[in-house]
Amino acid sequence: MSLAHVILGLLQQQERTGYDLKTECFNQCIAHLWQADQAQIYRTLDKLEAQGWIVCTVEIQHDRPNRKVFQITESGKAEFIRWLQTHQPLPILRDPLLAQLHFAAQLPNEAIVHLLEQELEARREKLAECEAVDVPSLDDPIASRDQKMHRLVLELVTQREQTYLNWLQKAIEIIQIQPSDT
Repeated sequence: MSLAHVILGLLQQQERTGYDLKTECFNQCIAHLWQADQAQIYRTLDKLEAQGWIVCTVEIQHDRPNRKVFQITESGKAEFIRWLQTHQPLPILRDPLLAQLHFAAQLPNEAIVHLLEQELEARREKLAECEAVDVPSLDDPIASRDQKMHRLVLELVTQREQTYLNWLQKAIEIIQIQPSDT
């Protein structure tokens, strides 16, 4: 998935500034799905504008800096729809913890357990963030189609975090009873 398409999707919902994209979207509503810093967002907005997929309108403000408001164009909508209908390749798993654990036999058990406990705490926080997202349940009769799509995604992310937590707890138990070679 590309950041460009995520931004097109967010601009499809409503026009926004780069600041709005960061604070209202990437920091809040899709933080559990996709991370992007301010610099990445602005670089991508520039590229999208150069491709003609979005346009920028400058709103003059007298008491603070002018606002650059971005809006998706018809060609941007067409690209977004094309992307929505295209199967994406499976993501390549790049999990730093798993790479560390692959080589961790060189460490004493206590060091490995400490590393896993740190990850356990971080994953608990991420799960709590997911559970705090306010999206109606799938069986809510007044939930919109859009809200149901959000809920489906959120349920997978939540299940993934719970599975990771379960695995971490099991890994800690196994390592704690292993004889240490170091």
